[in-house]
Amino acid sequence: MIRPFLRRHVVPWARRLPSFLQEPLREIWYACAPKTAATARHGDEAVYAAQRDNETARFDAQTDVHALPPIAHYWSDKYLRPELEAFGFSNPEQFFVVALERAWRETNERPARFISLGAGNCDAEVRIAQALRARGIIDFVIECLEPNRAMRARGAALAREAGVEAHIDAIDGDFNFWRPQRTYAAVIANQSLHHAIELEGLFDAVAQAISGDGLFATSDMIGRNGHQRWPEALAIVREFWAELPAAYRYNLQLRRHEKNFRDWDCAREGFEGVRAQDILPLLIERFDFDFFFAHSNLIDPFIDRSFGPHFDVACERDRAFIDRVQARDEAEIFAGRLTPTHMLAVMRAQRSGEGARPCLTRGHLTPAFCVRRIAPSSSRSR
Repeated sequence: MIRPFLRRHVVPWARRLPSFLQEPLREIWYACAPKTAATARHGDEAVYAAQRDNETARFDAQTDVHALPPIAHYWSDKYLRPELEAFGFSNPEQFFVVALERAWRETNERPARFISLGAGNCDAEVRIAQALRARGIIDFVIECLEPNRAMRARGAALAREAGVEAHIDAIDGDFNFWRPQRTYAAVIANQSLHHAIELEGLFDAVAQAISGDGLFATSDMIGRNGHQRWPEALAIVREFWAELPAAYRYNLQLRRHEKNFRDWDCAREGFEGVRAQDILPLLIERFDFDFFFAHSNLIDPFIDRSFGPHFDVACERDRAFIDRVQARDEAEIFAGRLTPTHMLAVMRAQRSGEGARPCLTRGHLTPAFCVRRIAPSSSRSR
């Protein structure tokens, strides 16, 4: 495939060019790309293969796919962590530890079997396995489903180094086409669902895999496709954007200065956020929720990789800015004027004839309350 070759060998060189040359080259690059990964759902295997190869090339060398700038940790420690601790965990990985311990206690199968969908480097799964062992749970296996060979190899090496290789099984598989051959005590998806094209088939497979009393636990993105802002959020982001110093408006990932905040569709070429806005509505259709924690919207661009590194945690002005964005974010979400872009959820397969189980939520932010009222994006409209 020519595009993976260009991505590996030409794109890094092009990114060193002046911005006035990068812009037209970027437009040519995307104009010549397959129009959307969604085409794969309509039988175009060549398009899907091209998108998959681009995605694989992008992650081949990424040893830490969850790395965030210091300002993100300032924000999460001050605002997100206290909210999570009210539910018995401090961060998403601890959330998965709690969910898997619960699933282990609820199943009679030994060793208990779990599967992680789109596990990447398996680094989170290795740490989760260590945490479970620290809690006295030793008879379990986490299957790590991942199509990227380089990432699976890194995962196996990490498991050996951590002494949990008996608990980690890195297996080859594309979750868009995964069909379980057995049932599991729990299925987990850690920031992987927003890379899925075949959500309907995937969720049907998960429901089959946890049939009975198994759990489905996920931490993921549920905002607009391609991690863009919906219009009501974009307008407020631009209000805050006008306050930023010029140096803070340089996009470190796209290597361009943005006088006005420019929304970027991250799914233009790969699978990043390709059907993010469909995740929550489809989960509601197919699962019963035991737990649902939703948060954040406006804060995302200011603490992520593109602009977050500009903010200095030691600078009072920068911290005050983040604090104000957070306050507005919370007010708009709880009033229902904005919908959250992140969730943590524990679910079970729906059973016909049974009423919905009680769901533990963050105040009135139920799954239904957090769905933006639009038609599902079966055509991947953005």
